[in-house]
Amino acid sequence: MRMYAKPIAAVTGSLVLAAGLTACGGPSAASDEKTVTVYSADGLKGEAGDGWYDKVFADFEKRTGIKVEYVEGGSGEMVQRALREKSNTQADVLVTLPPFIQQAGSKGLLQKYTPRGADRVGGGDKASDGTWTSVVNNYFGFVHNRKELPAAPKSWEELLDAKFENRIQYSTPGVAGDGTAVLIKAMHDFGGREPAMEYLKKLQANNVGPSSSTSKLAPKVDKGELLVANGDVQMNFAQSKSMPNLGIWFPAKGTGRPTTFALPYAAGLVNKAPHSENGRKLLDFMLSEAAQREVSAIGGGFPARKDVRPTDANAIALARLLEGVEVFEPDWADIDKNLTTYVDAWKSATGS
Repeated sequence: MRMYAKPIAAVTGSLVLAAGLTACGGPSAASDEKTVTVYSADGLKGEAGDGWYDKVFADFEKRTGIKVEYVEGGSGEMVQRALREKSNTQADVLVTLPPFIQQAGSKGLLQKYTPRGADRVGGGDKASDGTWTSVVNNYFGFVHNRKELPAAPKSWEELLDAKFENRIQYSTPGVAGDGTAVLIKAMHDFGGREPAMEYLKKLQANNVGPSSSTSKLAPKVDKGELLVANGDVQMNFAQSKSMPNLGIWFPAKGTGRPTTFALPYAAGLVNKAPHSENGRKLLDFMLSEAAQREVSAIGGGFPARKDVRPTDANAIALARLLEGVEVFEPDWADIDKNLTTYVDAWKSATGS
């Protein structure tokens, strides 16, 4: 079964169920009306407190007096945790990557709310039923160690070379959002599920093994423990500020054009949230023009609002990364419906 649409653009001009859960402050009791609890996929909070979340949450608290309680993990982990708590909801806002945001919607975890500024977000970057809206746009990619591997590999096939034995790692599909993206891109590039699984079976000879969270892989690449790992542009670009050996690249099939697809951080108001009104205020704030203008300069990502066109140095560098890279649009409805089937096929092919 094909699970993607035909390529929609070539960017040429300017322009994660985790095994361990890291919590930066746990959920507050529902009686505390000056808090809002966010469950989020990793990538937007800085290791040194210098990420987009750090700035936005601090500004939000200063503006409203509402403290953000933040819980972070893989995309699937956050959805599964919210699902387990469905009868005793703890989270107010859920931020996760596709296809897990669609999964959250289909499982009834989200309530309808259209944040202020959502009318400036493209139709493909928000739910048609009003349950979620992208707050930071992003793209799937890979990283390489620029010191030991100065020239990035060009193709999937190069990664099968013996020099990559035990020097490649990608996060677990079905667990991490970026790990699931490995499947999505492979199925697109190789033309379907079966040829993609044949390739990933071969790649397993060089693969170190599972990783519940993608953000843990970049430090290993920077140190030279790995030569190549998966990631996403926003997270890896932000990490590269303190990890100078990280280089971002996009695999191609054979001699074809490198490809990627949008992998936005999408946010929704949790159904029966203990602090729904505070959640609405935070969603409005994250989509405000001021917060969106800081997405590239501070977070290393792409604004979700189309009317925000930053010209800072990061925005220019990010645009250059995507020059000549073909962007395709996955069939998210198909992926949401068949994700378990695709992950099971991957497990069977790789013996994972």
